[in-house]
Amino acid sequence: MTDTRESDLLASVPDGLFIGGRWRPASGGKTLTVFDPSTGEPIRVIADASPEDGAAAMDAAVEAFPAWAATPARERAEILRRAFDLLQERKEEFALLMTLEMGKPLAEARGEVGYGGEFLRWFSEETSRIQGRYGANPEGTGRMIVSQHPVGPCFLITPWNFPLAMATRKIAPALAAGCTVVVKPAELTPLTTLYFAKLLQDAGVPDGVVNIFTTSTSGAVSEPIIRDPRLRKLSFTGSTAVGQKLLEQAAQGVLRTSMELGGNAPFVVFDDADLDKAVDGAMLAKFRNIGQACTAANRFIVHRAVADEFARRVTERVQGLKIGRGTEEGVAIGPLIDDRAVAKADSLVKDAVSRGAQVRTGGTALDGPGTFYEPTVVTDVAPGSDILREEIFGPVLAIVPFDDEDDAVRIANDTEFGLVSYVFTESLARGQRMIDRLETGMMGLNVGVVSNAAAPFGGWKMSGLGREGGAEGIHEYLQTKYTLTPNPFA
Repeated sequence: MTDTRESDLLASVPDGLFIGGRWRPASGGKTLTVFDPSTGEPIRVIADASPEDGAAAMDAAVEAFPAWAATPARERAEILRRAFDLLQERKEEFALLMTLEMGKPLAEARGEVGYGGEFLRWFSEETSRIQGRYGANPEGTGRMIVSQHPVGPCFLITPWNFPLAMATRKIAPALAAGCTVVVKPAELTPLTTLYFAKLLQDAGVPDGVVNIFTTSTSGAVSEPIIRDPRLRKLSFTGSTAVGQKLLEQAAQGVLRTSMELGGNAPFVVFDDADLDKAVDGAMLAKFRNIGQACTAANRFIVHRAVADEFARRVTERVQGLKIGRGTEEGVAIGPLIDDRAVAKADSLVKDAVSRGAQVRTGGTALDGPGTFYEPTVVTDVAPGSDILREEIFGPVLAIVPFDDEDDAVRIANDTEFGLVSYVFTESLARGQRMIDRLETGMMGLNVGVVSNAAAPFGGWKMSGLGREGGAEGIHEYLQTKYTLTPNPFA
């Protein structure tokens, strides 16, 4: 049951679609229900958009684009900065809301508010730094002007696991660049994005610049938007399979695309590693967000000489993790997002055990209410195990031993994914070699968390296209124009 504070907060979240600066019901009157994964109880009923609603959101973004693109950079920057300041004032409300609809511990939700807010602050600062160049052509016959322009209306699709940060990471650079947006949050965790829309209104974002719809029929509502010839940019965070389908749809309009897709992160511990640092890093890289992160370490590749000691230490730490509803004091492991997530984690562990792996702790789905799975350590995982091939997205730490550096690199790169890797070694030379040898778009060297608003987030191979955050992030929403003028001295 929710307490009064929770009930009041949930009641303050809009239940409609945010289109053209106004809240409205779904055109067909349909609704969808949002559940608390820690209890299985419904917590809010909201509008369930139809394709007609998606078209209306697109119309609003198109109509608002010319004026927003012409808005001075400083004015756009100040709006984003006001949004950052308001988020700091309302951080406890946003943290609690995320815990209620997604299940993460309240302490982690507060951390996400801090992380998500940084995208608003960072891109407010980048807004006035959009630059071009000017110079003579090599022949001396003219002058070249290279300028940057907003790409146009954008469609942003966010996942359920970081409801605030994934919204700010896409919305902030789009608005900074002068683009308007249509946003579709995940059906499982839409409330944070709806609440964020209220904040953007309060910050002064003009009507139609940000439009948000929630729906239980994502494909039916999203595909017409993607195929709309007025759309110029698609950004998606989610599974590789869905990303591939969206890329096929985006090809018709030759859309600019940003895809942050699946991961299978290796966490490599060499025999010269500082094991205290490695275990600390492992706990962060694996169990942050209950393991439900694309950056979560998936395969712990540990040198045979230290594998037993690493397993002993990490098992001891895992056994001390408190399981429960995220609002409870001291909880470190909340629920997984739904029954399917629990079933997947359980299936991967059982497959590994059937191939000879040993469960050091955990390995069991807990009885309800709620969708909980015990934090788990599995050692001696055999090659070919499903847990080494598939993204776990749960609190399961799987250890596979290796013998030398070449062996570690081979195992780490043996995946179609390439989002992030983690390496623990006290050798500077080896660390630099691993930067060159590991096939990932990001790497943590002796650290267990790499995400930062000032850094370019993104992967290689099947883990996606483009970058979010950093100086690179705003360029995903800009297009380049080259202009040639005559030589003014001719």
